[in-house]
Amino acid sequence: MSTVASSAPADVGTVPLASRQDGRYPRPQAVRRDWVDLGGPWSFRHDDEDTGTDSGWAAGLPSPRTITVPFPPESEASGIAEPGFHPVVWYARAIGRDELAAAGRGAERPRLLLHFGAVDHRAQVWIDGRFVGEHEGGHTPFTFDVTTLLTGGSDTDEHLLVVRAEDDPHDATLPRGKQDWHEEAHAIWYRRTTGIWQTVWLEAVPTTAVDSLRWTPAGPAATALTVRFRGRVPAGARLRVALRFDERDEDLGTTDWDATACHPTLDVTVPIARQRNGQAEDELTWSPETPRLVDAVLTLVDADGRVLDVVASYLGVRSVGVGGGRFLLNRQPYPVRSVLDQAFWPESHLAAPHPLAHRQEVELIKALGFNAARMHQKIEDPRFLYWADRLGLLVWGEAPAAYEFSPTAVQRLTTEWIAAVERDASHPSIVTWVPFNESWGIQHVVSDPAQQAYARALVDLTRALDPSRPVISNDGWEQQDTDIVTIHDYEGDGAVLARTYADDAARTRALEGLAPSGHPQFVGGAVDHGQPVMLTEFGGVRYQAAGRRQEGWGYTAATDDEDWVVRIAALHDAVRTSTFLAGSCWTQLTDTMQETNGLLNADRSPKVPIEQIRRAVTGS
Repeated sequence: MSTVASSAPADVGTVPLASRQDGRYPRPQAVRRDWVDLGGPWSFRHDDEDTGTDSGWAAGLPSPRTITVPFPPESEASGIAEPGFHPVVWYARAIGRDELAAAGRGAERPRLLLHFGAVDHRAQVWIDGRFVGEHEGGHTPFTFDVTTLLTGGSDTDEHLLVVRAEDDPHDATLPRGKQDWHEEAHAIWYRRTTGIWQTVWLEAVPTTAVDSLRWTPAGPAATALTVRFRGRVPAGARLRVALRFDERDEDLGTTDWDATACHPTLDVTVPIARQRNGQAEDELTWSPETPRLVDAVLTLVDADGRVLDVVASYLGVRSVGVGGGRFLLNRQPYPVRSVLDQAFWPESHLAAPHPLAHRQEVELIKALGFNAARMHQKIEDPRFLYWADRLGLLVWGEAPAAYEFSPTAVQRLTTEWIAAVERDASHPSIVTWVPFNESWGIQHVVSDPAQQAYARALVDLTRALDPSRPVISNDGWEQQDTDIVTIHDYEGDGAVLARTYADDAARTRALEGLAPSGHPQFVGGAVDHGQPVMLTEFGGVRYQAAGRRQEGWGYTAATDDEDWVVRIAALHDAVRTSTFLAGSCWTQLTDTMQETNGLLNADRSPKVPIEQIRRAVTGS
């Protein structure tokens, strides 16, 4: 495959700078100028008897209520607020001429794409009573080309979009994460999120277009790029990639390739010439302290130089790995100070209450003194990852668990996990993958060779999909082929915790014996071979500020403001004094329903002045 350098700039006038977007665009690393958010009031009905399909609801909902999309019907923000068991729900919404125009429909962009950020768990879609398609997987996006269905009739016509969502609350094979299967939330599980919970949006694209792209680190002086195309790429077409570092208004070079050589997928290595010699490479690298992003504009042109499509993207120049018992960022040891984030809001559940909430979440985490977040049992909205990229926050990418081991559960989690890794692999903020947590869904992995094989296989599959990041095999205990050994320990006494993780002798005791939970640390013949060790759940100290209703639970409890802050500091001090721990993750960021062990209240207000929490977390 030939690579040709070009001095001609890409046509950047048609797309915004991807690294400086406002955080509303649902697909932040492949940005086009025109799109329309289909959120807001929709018609809605529960279908508890599952009769809607046979009754013709695909053509319109009888006696509907009104729901606010994309908030789940269990939540207050939706306007429905019915958290009981409702396994089937229906939505309907008109799409009019103005929305088609706002999506950018025209002669140069005649194809109309209907995007869904996430619908939990199985979705079926109709337009004007005609079946469009279906998707299974409650945390990952899907798209339908609806051109022929939305361009018939006159320009004044409205088209009816109908969605049926099915999410059986009792099906333990569904990847559900922290969504409760009891009618009332209990223990560490929370209210369910059924149906649409991320953005539904419409976008017009050219007949030949960039369908998806992926950035992969390829050393300090280059990045690998995979581009998939939609539609037939004409002979002689070329893909031009222009890189720019906006912070210094620095042109990092433009390169182009024959786009027809590998149709429909093009794999290339994009050079970053100014990084070639290495003396100043740290001026461009990404980290939480220096979250530098490189803008990229991808321009697809035909043989005559006419622009076929333009997409704005961004990337971070950084590497992650493990070595010498440490987590490595940009080839240097980097102590990870993380917090567990359930990303659950009291008014909107798994859906953020507004797009700006994603930025506010990242800003709060950093203000509290953390440099990382473990997104717990949730594949988070890409707009959160955008702010983590832009503001500088390491992110643990974790799969939502199923709670049964069976062929169906294996198929469902594997399919959804593949889609999640593919969706998020370009984000520099994501630095490790976690396919399992605390043996959820593989409860008998200690003794069952089939469950051991499944866990090993999903870890290796993750490495095959993305060899650029470490993989944690089963966070907390009962681990096999893991790149980082992780321990969950809710000891409430800082002095005891300090002794448990003091030195190399303590490391040996911790990894050769049982985990604090009573589970073995390794299974299936796996042994310690010098991996980094992290305390990936600790703390969990319950406290509710004065004036708050005193209820809920934590792993230990504080009696007042001072006692609570002292406990946080003592436990973090214990981690800091360890000679071998490579990182930690505090439980947890916010109170979440009945769990009152957050650093913040459920509404994200701090329980004590945020500076006090930061000093306790950082030790300074």
